Amino acid sequence: MNSGEFEPEIVAYACHYCAYAAADLAGVMRLSYPPNVKIIKLPCTGKLDVLYVLKSFEQGADGVFVAG
Repeated sequence: MNSGEFEPEIVAYACHYCAYAAADLAGVMRLSYPPNVKIIKLPCTGKLDVLYVLKSFEQGADGVFVAG
């Protein structure tokens, strides 16, 4: 990959019982995801405050993924 190629920084907010469990299972199966994806485990994404999403963009994230 060229050093000049765009690599978006993605923040993923994942529900502990749903999406994070799937990501954890992928790790157990030795599957991988790009290092530019940062996963944050939450008790429930239904209670995710929009200010955290906006703060992610403010701190440099190119995209935010909310999975529950």
